[in-house]
Amino acid sequence: MVENKTVRLDRVIVRFAGDSGDGMQLTGDRFTWESAANGNDLSTFPDFPAEIRAPQGTLPGVSAFQIHFADHDIFTPGDAPDVLVAMNPAALMASLPLLKPGAEIIVNTDEFTKRNLTKIGLTESPLDDGTLANFSVHPVGLTSLTVEALSGSDLGKKDAERAKNMFALGLLSWLYHRDLEATENFLSDKFARKPEILKANIAALHAGYNYGDTTEDFVVRYEVAPAPMPTGTYRNISGNLALSYGLITAAKRAELPLFLGSYPITPASDILHELSRHKGFNVTTFQAEDEIAGIGAALGAAYGGALGVTTTSGPGLALKSETIGLAVALELPLLVVDVQRGGPSTGLPTKTEQADLLQALYGRNGESPVAVVAPQSPADCFDAALEAARIAITYRTPVLLLSDGYLANGQEPWRIPDITSLPSIDPGFATEPNGDDGEFLPFLRDAETLARPWAVPGTKGLAHRIGGIEKADRTGNISYDPDNHDTMVRLRQAKIDGIDVPDLVVDDPTGDADLLVIGWGSTYGPITAGVRRVRKEGKKVAQAHLRHLNPMPRNTGEVLRSYRKVLVPEMNLGQLALLLRGRYLVDAVGFNQVRGLPFNAPQMEDVINEMLEEVR
Repeated sequence: MVENKTVRLDRVIVRFAGDSGDGMQLTGDRFTWESAANGNDLSTFPDFPAEIRAPQGTLPGVSAFQIHFADHDIFTPGDAPDVLVAMNPAALMASLPLLKPGAEIIVNTDEFTKRNLTKIGLTESPLDDGTLANFSVHPVGLTSLTVEALSGSDLGKKDAERAKNMFALGLLSWLYHRDLEATENFLSDKFARKPEILKANIAALHAGYNYGDTTEDFVVRYEVAPAPMPTGTYRNISGNLALSYGLITAAKRAELPLFLGSYPITPASDILHELSRHKGFNVTTFQAEDEIAGIGAALGAAYGGALGVTTTSGPGLALKSETIGLAVALELPLLVVDVQRGGPSTGLPTKTEQADLLQALYGRNGESPVAVVAPQSPADCFDAALEAARIAITYRTPVLLLSDGYLANGQEPWRIPDITSLPSIDPGFATEPNGDDGEFLPFLRDAETLARPWAVPGTKGLAHRIGGIEKADRTGNISYDPDNHDTMVRLRQAKIDGIDVPDLVVDDPTGDADLLVIGWGSTYGPITAGVRRVRKEGKKVAQAHLRHLNPMPRNTGEVLRSYRKVLVPEMNLGQLALLLRGRYLVDAVGFNQVRGLPFNAPQMEDVINEMLEEVR
């Protein structure tokens, strides 16, 4: 056994990269769980290939998983990886520009064949031509070592090779003092009906761990201490999973059945898959034949007295627009979850973007106002789902919840709440006629919320007309009267404008910053990390983040006008900046990129510093 010294680090960024069939997402996910069990704060970024079944060994087919774990609170999956595990030449060359100088590279030398090099346009191996001179390279025959470790099994060579990701995971687990028990339990569940596969994966996992322990190539092991966190029970969670749990919890707090009508679409499909597992919580899932059928069923469920939900991504949201307009006209609670992806059209299904804001606000015919809520982190998707449900039920309105691919697939620790501490949501169903003469007036509104009664079909005395044609105020009868139409349009808008949302909170430690950086959705993490970096330089900068995009907090204009400069970073071409300029007449300056990737901290630091130079 080789004597190794242990070096303590405050944070590490690890990137696993290989072909889409190499199990990099699984490997990254298991290493994430091991880090979470260690008590580290963490943030992840699964980077899926954009091509469907890209040719093996090619640059477009590279699948990567990046994890940033630390002994303190962090907000992004990291900027430049400290460690790269590259399973083939394509994975190495695709990831190389991202690495920090001196980074450690664990490279699977078995895949550096002439054929694989040719696929990415190389004639000479980067292992031999000096390309990696500025890095600490650990050449490891991951494939051959895995096959050797499984030589006593009944698996053929090809099946044995598939376990090389577990060998790599075992090696990384040894390198960072990770316990293998959680991964072993996971594998036992996953391959319970395939004992040979289970045995092989566990053997490969331990072989990788033992290789690290015995080889002379690794003389240093690393340790990252647990991060201080508030007392509680934590688990690792992705945005889609948090959103699913939030929807279930919201239905429970409202004492309503939960109905999901959805067509599976990347990257929202996991919500449908997860909710389908929870029939015991009075959850009904309907996998529809198309987007329109999905939302139609959800709206029907809302009419019937359930918490109606539909999930989609950008192109699907466009298809749902007519039915969202119908929900606006009927004034029924409906949750529309849009997990944004790169567009337009089919676009980049596996890549992230936040360019659906204007579609969410205005992408329907007529004056069709809806509430819009956006989570800021994977764990925050839980709270955002609760808030969206509160608004929908209380105000009888569709609510659009704008997540994105980065939040959906990213992971972070989540403190499991005590469900009894969460606020209850009162659906306030109508139970008797509300007219002076004993008739039911389906559009007689609550004086405070302007919400109409929610009358469950079949309730005695509450029969009323539904449909998409304009309703008469109070009675709900079909009306073509111009004055009535103007009244109804203004009432529906006033209802949205009157939704009770918290004031915009500003983080301005000194209270005298000249620059405000404001964002929405998943830009929260990179903006926060960038602001931290700038403040460490002794500079003053304020930060605010919008969770509620319609209506915006009532103090938004006041906040914006109190700073000399306003910077708005977005993964679009300036949609929030457009809104802020138009509504509040402030000179909001956008920082915009649409690359299918989230911002990183250095980008934020640079643009903030540039803006600070302008206000000096």
